[in-house]
Amino acid sequence: MFVVTQFNSASLNRHIKNTYHFDTFQSGFVDILAAEQTPESQTWFQGTADAVRQSMHHLMQHDFDYVLILSGDQLYQMDFKLMADFHVEKNADLTIATLPVNANEATEFGIMKVNEQGMISEFIEKPKADVLPNWKSPADKENKKKGKEYLASMGIYIFKKEALKRLFKENPDATDFGKGIIPASISSGYSIAAYQYDGYWTDIGNIYSFFEANLALCDAIPQFNLFDNFKQVYTRPRSLAPSKIFGTKFNQSVLAEGSIIHASKIDRCVIGIRSRIGKKSVLKNCVVMGNDFYQTLEEIVLQKEEIPMGIGENCYIENAIIDKDCRIGNGVKIIGDKSLNDAETEQYCIKEGIIVVKKKAVIAHGSMIGKV
Repeated sequence: MFVVTQFNSASLNRHIKNTYHFDTFQSGFVDILAAEQTPESQTWFQGTADAVRQSMHHLMQHDFDYVLILSGDQLYQMDFKLMADFHVEKNADLTIATLPVNANEATEFGIMKVNEQGMISEFIEKPKADVLPNWKSPADKENKKKGKEYLASMGIYIFKKEALKRLFKENPDATDFGKGIIPASISSGYSIAAYQYDGYWTDIGNIYSFFEANLALCDAIPQFNLFDNFKQVYTRPRSLAPSKIFGTKFNQSVLAEGSIIHASKIDRCVIGIRSRIGKKSVLKNCVVMGNDFYQTLEEIVLQKEEIPMGIGENCYIENAIIDKDCRIGNGVKIIGDKSLNDAETEQYCIKEGIIVVKKKAVIAHGSMIGKV
């Protein structure tokens, strides 16, 4: 039996809680373990390893042999059963999922030396460029041709239960897997295997990478393919009405259900659920999260709201993320650009050239934000 733990956020917690429900005839379940203070620990989670350590008293209430630990800020499609089979076959105390990377990328990851048998002998966290040549691992011809001769940790681990318990006991001050537990396990002679993953993977831990990963879904054949019979991505069924389009020209975009679109053009955008976009508006390279509920015409009239939920008429928005439940007035221009300096206001922020309109923000009619 496997116990799966994942480092997550409040919105991810809510998604998991509302999505994964099993019937009474199955033994599987999904539970959310939030940070808590206990008699053994008066602090909140101090790192990845500390989060699992502080949750162990919950895990130990169940009968299991292995623990699969995932990261919550990555996008990938991995069959964990293949990794689990590899871990059992190697009889490893710990298996780390690895990804081939080039020298430019390697300095941002934990890098390991792996022998011909697929076992890890050394590990270094975010090595400096001058020491990298000493950290190459065996690579196939294709990866060598691409310069991907370094194996990076994906932050995905499988531990034997007893090995994880011992490592926590032997290293009580280690708060992070990459900086503490993994180096300690190598120096203590634990058996550590490297499971090489060669599929699509991207980090979405910052605004720019999150933005790029979402827009990549608009590609003709995206690497993270939602239209796949075998690698299906499940979400919470909301039973929304179909989207309605009024003369809008769509190009290379993804449109969720329940939306009402009057815009003149939408180019390479991800449009979320219940989105409303007014007449003659143009959106380019945008991620629109949509709305959590519908605002009826009656509500708008009764509440005398000047700017209803959604994007108004005659707007131009480019290189932007529009968070949930925003109200953007008519004639608004929002244009992100790499030349812009990072900034933050009550209604929006600019990060790496991407303008993020914050959740429930109200942008007045005629406002101009960014490079306009």
